[in-house]
Amino acid sequence: MTGTLDTPFGPVSLRESAGRIVALDWRAAETEPTALEAEGLRQLAEYFAGARQAFDLPLDWGEGLNAAVRRAMAAIPFGETRTYGEISALVGAPAQAVGQACGANPIPIIIPCHRILGAKTLGGFSAPGGVETKVALLRHEGAAGLLI
Repeated sequence: MTGTLDTPFGPVSLRESAGRIVALDWRAAETEPTALEAEGLRQLAEYFAGARQAFDLPLDWGEGLNAAVRRAMAAIPFGETRTYGEISALVGAPAQAVGQACGANPIPIIIPCHRILGAKTLGGFSAPGGVETKVALLRHEGAAGLLI
C-alpha cells in the first residue's frame, strides 16, 4: 500500500510517532506507511466513500488549550457544527484563542476543525483550498445550516 490517499482535495498522507497519529499532511507521502498510518488512510478512504462517520485511531491531542480544543472538536458529531463561541464556553478560553487552536490542528478531518464556524461567517480553514475545502467537507457530511 502506498502512504498516500488521493482525495477530492488532492493527496493526503499521515504521520505517526510513538504509536499515535501526529499529523495529516496535504501532500503525498515520501515513505511507505507504518501499520498505523495505513489504518488511518483506510479509515480516511471510508470517510470519503461515505462509509465512515467517526475515526478510531490513537491520536496525539497535544497539550493545554490545544488539547482541550481538539478533544472538543472531536466530540462534534458527523454532520453537525459548533461555533468558536460554543467551543470557547466549553473550554473556558476566549473565542480568538479557540480559533488559533483550530488553526494549529495538525490532524484535520480526523480531528474535525472544519466543523467549527464563526457566529456569522464560515471562519477559516488552513487546508489547500481554504474555506472552499471546509464547505466541501461540511457538504460531504450533510451539515445543515451552512451560511452559503
